[in-house]
Amino acid sequence: MSFFRDLSLPAATAGFVAVLVGFTSSVVIVFQAAQAFGATPEQLTSWMWALGLGMGLCTAVPSLILRQPVMVAWSTPGAAVLATAGLAGGFSMAEAVGAFMACAALIILVGATGWFERVMNRIPMALASALLAGVLARFGLQAFGAAQSDWPLVVLMLVAYLVGRRWLPRYAVPLTLLVAVVWVLLQGRLQTEALTLEWARPVFTAPVFSLPALVSLALPLFIVTMASQNLPGVAAIRAAGYTMPISRIITLTGVTTLLLAPFGAFALNLSAITAAICMGEEAHPDPKKRYSAAVVCGGLYVAIGLVGAAVTGVLLAFPSELVLAIAGLALLGSIGGGLHTALKDDTHREAALITFLVTLSGVVLVGIGSAFWGVVAGALALFVSRR
Repeated sequence: MSFFRDLSLPAATAGFVAVLVGFTSSVVIVFQAAQAFGATPEQLTSWMWALGLGMGLCTAVPSLILRQPVMVAWSTPGAAVLATAGLAGGFSMAEAVGAFMACAALIILVGATGWFERVMNRIPMALASALLAGVLARFGLQAFGAAQSDWPLVVLMLVAYLVGRRWLPRYAVPLTLLVAVVWVLLQGRLQTEALTLEWARPVFTAPVFSLPALVSLALPLFIVTMASQNLPGVAAIRAAGYTMPISRIITLTGVTTLLLAPFGAFALNLSAITAAICMGEEAHPDPKKRYSAAVVCGGLYVAIGLVGAAVTGVLLAFPSELVLAIAGLALLGSIGGGLHTALKDDTHREAALITFLVTLSGVVLVGIGSAFWGVVAGALALFVSRR
């Protein structure tokens, strides 16, 4: 099978790092969202089953078919919206499931009609690259900011990364991760108390459709998923130089969300952060073989879904400083490439810089994240300059 011929240690490491970063950086927010609707421990495990299975299959299967790294994740800002709105509105789990299905129907609509892809086609490459750089740069800042709480670990990882880039460039990230894990083990800082071994059991919740839930949950979830997740996700794909059937992939995420919503899948979408990890040169020097990193990532997502709390416990056992540092170091190449593409053209430079800074700021207006407002600000600057 060609996949095994194309698979390499850096690609497998990139897939693992993507899962590590994706889960540990936002799984707590997903837990809070589930608890806002009164989820039982069994329902919480079902959410992990549905999300892991949905993300894994939507990542691994299209990647194998297209031979390109298709990266799908849950909607982190969507989970934050649900956690806040769920507590404020007092919605039941059944009403939440109805809202998840309504959101999925809207995602299918914009995917099947091609509306979203047509909008993305009108965004200049410089602005898309600036958007991606702004999203990723926050992880770069957090990587070095982690030195404030654990500078020996962060400095050790930085040195390991630089040494790896100098003498073993293909294995710089795996080497850095190995050094960090050994350091943590020697210090006895691996948090093993959360480790359990059990199969996840899906719990079906019949949907209830109510107008308050549609207005307060479904619409905000749809808006932030498209603006704060799919928008930078497409930017990551194009910045890496891939040409994918965006509308079909978005439709696939909507259909998968619709099928798995009764079990806890609230919103699946294109990924930006983890996509940059698997689409970068660190994953594989040959862009045609980087899909293997996405397949590994998808396989790990499925494993997390099947064994639920067990794999989640493993990922949460790592110190937060290690996760932040490995994410930032793994994304350095993507950040630099995005900035280079964004700023190299004089005609788009100022608009791209505005897009980058607004996105990096993390500003949230009317519940919509900075990725959307970065594109709006950059497009406005470009429009005014051309006039």
